[in-house]
Amino acid sequence: MRWRVRQSPTANGGLLQQALSYAFAHRAELLAQTRTHVELAFGALALAIVLAYPLGVWISEKRRISAAALGTASALRVVPSLGILALLLPILGVGTPPSLVALVILALPPILVNVDAGYRGVEPAALDAASAMGMTRWQRFLHVQTPLALPVFLTGVRGAVVEVIASATLAAFIGGGGLGETIITGMQVGDQAQLLVGGLLVALLALSAELLIVFIERSIPWRRMRQC
Repeated sequence: MRWRVRQSPTANGGLLQQALSYAFAHRAELLAQTRTHVELAFGALALAIVLAYPLGVWISEKRRISAAALGTASALRVVPSLGILALLLPILGVGTPPSLVALVILALPPILVNVDAGYRGVEPAALDAASAMGMTRWQRFLHVQTPLALPVFLTGVRGAVVEVIASATLAAFIGGGGLGETIITGMQVGDQAQLLVGGLLVALLALSAELLIVFIERSIPWRRMRQC
């Protein structure tokens, strides 16, 4: 399928004005699409964290299993988002379910890799000191390993959230909704202003989510303790 975007006779300033006019005229629709986009992206991110965090902790202690799991995760990272959707369509049909599953699959690898790296990177001396203080295995995990591994985990979340928000635009191809609807419609009718609005909103969401996670990374007390 080919889309032809008609060239606007106006300058860039005119295109920006058209985009602002479109955004104002369709603000209710754009707000609903943004809400759907956020729910889809962050729902997938939450599910990916629930799955990847305990798995990453477990494989960090199993070197043989870790190599296989991380190899599989690396292989998943090279699969195109649209390819994952195409594979899920015959199984889950169209709409939100295949979109959500595809985004979870995209978010899993960076989170899993970073959880494994974070816990594996804890210095043995820190664990030995905790054991010498009489800490149990659970206490070492909770009070020593997790605070030291969490910044690395958040780095993985930061990469995953940007990828998921960007890839969530593809959900519109299979009826999953979101800001991809505005982008696809703009491509179909050749409306540069509509394309610009959809693209900017997706970029703004991704940037806002990344900045939020950076803020969390810099605010957590154990990060400051680690730097001391």
